[in-house]
Amino acid sequence: MVILKEVFSKKELKQFVKFPFTLYKNNKYWVPPIINDEVASFDKTQNPVFEHADARFFLAYQNNKIVGRVAAIINWTEVKTQKIKKMRFGWFDVIDDIDVTTALLQKVNEIGKQNNLDFIEGPVGFSNMDKVGILTYGYDQLSTMITWYNHPYYVKHLETLGYKKFNNFTETYFYFKDIDITKYKRYAEIVKKRYELKALNFTSNKQIMPYVEEMFELFNSSYAKLPSFVPISDKQKIYFKKKFISFINPEYIKFVVDKKGKLITFSITMPSYAKAFQKANGKLFPTGFLHILKAKKQSKDVVFFLIGIAPEYQKKGVTAIIFDEFFKTYKEKGIIKTFTTPELDDNKDIRLIWKNFKPVTYKKRSTFKKDIEN
Repeated sequence: MVILKEVFSKKELKQFVKFPFTLYKNNKYWVPPIINDEVASFDKTQNPVFEHADARFFLAYQNNKIVGRVAAIINWTEVKTQKIKKMRFGWFDVIDDIDVTTALLQKVNEIGKQNNLDFIEGPVGFSNMDKVGILTYGYDQLSTMITWYNHPYYVKHLETLGYKKFNNFTETYFYFKDIDITKYKRYAEIVKKRYELKALNFTSNKQIMPYVEEMFELFNSSYAKLPSFVPISDKQKIYFKKKFISFINPEYIKFVVDKKGKLITFSITMPSYAKAFQKANGKLFPTGFLHILKAKKQSKDVVFFLIGIAPEYQKKGVTAIIFDEFFKTYKEKGIIKTFTTPELDDNKDIRLIWKNFKPVTYKKRSTFKKDIEN
């Protein structure tokens, strides 16, 4: 028998966050979150997403033991402004028991029905800045700090319950040595001259701060055409700035501005923290932060986190400027390998960016969709 309990207290939220630590114990591909950071992201007094989103958290029990979890989410900007009547679910983890999955997703369906929504999609977070998708290929590949990992049976469970693949994502990697740097350097000079553009590089986070608000505005405008995109609010911009800035090396952030100093392109990469997070095992203290600091300084792998291009400059070659600047930094740092984050298969523009880099597809993931049942 499966019993669901809704999570309310901080103690219960910590149990919610810690369940995967049991489910994936000794799994060498799962990357744990920092427990206190994840709990804080669910705190409605700390995360500004709750100004326009609701979330309810549930744990599933069998014989007084936690066997599953799910977050049932409604993003009201999406529902009311974009008129997409979607019920979201995320932070979904279960043992290999279809009864547990059924109980959890029936609860999600129930909440969606109560709010007159049309369909369910998941796993997704509160916004596009959160993790997304169930892994469908690449179970034997190391996860990242910004992706969910899952067992193969998750897909079978969802399909058994009538869920269909909806949005599909691909993750790739490529080696720095395989890139023709001279070609991009030549293109970069041509594009800079043609459009009167200038690259900005940074040596401290303090230098970056004046551009952060403008960067998120550009992020909103450059991704607005994607069907799954929900804009980031002003308060969320401040929140994400605080949340991610400590993980980012300033030299791994590249901006391009026009002759008036307006930001027209940005890109952020970060050192690969996967192995450091595994060693930290959910805790910054007493030694977790040391592993993270070491990765920040010494990792020879990087994750291509975000890129944004002003709509009027898309398909004009400005990425050549960004790549030229990254190549200089990567050469200096001795970077070997670059990983991309999950990229929507329907986003053809982002896929074209990597076509000359000899990318290797190493993971695929999907969100799953089902109409809400009465």
